[in-house]
Amino acid sequence: MSQFSSQWLNTLKPNFKVLPFKERLLCGIGALLGLALSSLISWWVLGDLNAWYIAPMGASSVLLFAVPASPLAQPWNIVVGNSIAAMIGVTCALYMPNLTEAFSVAVALSIILMMSTDSLHPPSGAVAITAVLGGHSVHELGYQFVIYPVLLNSVLLLAIAIIYNRLLGKDYPQVAQVNTRTTDPTPTQRVTIQPQDIQDVLEQQTELLDVSEYDIQKLILAVQEKVNARANVPFTCQEIMSKDVIRLKQTDDIQVALNVFKHMNLMSLPVVNEQDELVGTLALYNVMEWLQRSIDLRGSWENQVKHIMQRQVVTVRPQQPIHDLIPYFVEKSFNYIPVVEGACLVGMVSRSDMIAVLNQHIIYLENKKH
Repeated sequence: MSQFSSQWLNTLKPNFKVLPFKERLLCGIGALLGLALSSLISWWVLGDLNAWYIAPMGASSVLLFAVPASPLAQPWNIVVGNSIAAMIGVTCALYMPNLTEAFSVAVALSIILMMSTDSLHPPSGAVAITAVLGGHSVHELGYQFVIYPVLLNSVLLLAIAIIYNRLLGKDYPQVAQVNTRTTDPTPTQRVTIQPQDIQDVLEQQTELLDVSEYDIQKLILAVQEKVNARANVPFTCQEIMSKDVIRLKQTDDIQVALNVFKHMNLMSLPVVNEQDELVGTLALYNVMEWLQRSIDLRGSWENQVKHIMQRQVVTVRPQQPIHDLIPYFVEKSFNYIPVVEGACLVGMVSRSDMIAVLNQHIIYLENKKH
């Protein structure tokens, strides 16, 4: 009986990824900071106003800090959804004397209008109910309830959520597409599942899915990378990398770096310290920006490579299989990736190295056919 009960309970659970404890803790801390700060600011702005903060913001914080990738948690949804619900709730409270009828109609109309304006936000249903059942202090505000506290609370909580999620490295708000450089599908998508294929399938769905088309595209690309990893590509980075790598010292003068770019016809170079440890990269556009600043300011205190280099660098290990590099060259248009042993720069894998491997693999398959 207990086993049956356990199985039955498991059928009620959602198919939902359980985050590590650290991530769960950060979500809770985000909600704590968001609600506390937005509440204090609202109180400071509105002063003695009784309805200076509303309970539905707690539900909004769950979406904004726990599942910021959800389409229902995007800025448009919280601002427009809450505003629509507040306006409808106030209207129903003014013209429908029966409270049960008023809040029922308010929630129903809010759902219809939010779905029609692509601004569905579940906590907005509670906003509509608050407008009806909020008591004398809320009813006294009338349509001002839409501006404050609803819109004020929403914007403040949203601003804090954007800052907090960005500090954690989360992509919030969600961007519109995977390939941000062009509206075309990415190279991988062109030969596998394209965005239009996803749109065609979603149009046939009769239920609203709490996942964006953008997230579906990302998941498919990630799955495709896992599939590619199972392909029989025997090479590792150390087998195809260039070992005689042109590099800059972080203490080199920027004019020296410019001369290297000029004579070597390169777009970017790795930067190392005195121990030959990789500490950054310098692109030609970094130097161009420095030149422009120097002209605008008639001189600049920045005179060494370390002052203008990019310190965050994607690296690989010598024994790493080269299929790990494919997403960077194909999807992110990298021209090269440094190879490090420990922290020391030992080689470089370029786009041309990858093309050479691909060509060799094609020749191998053709020979195998014959």
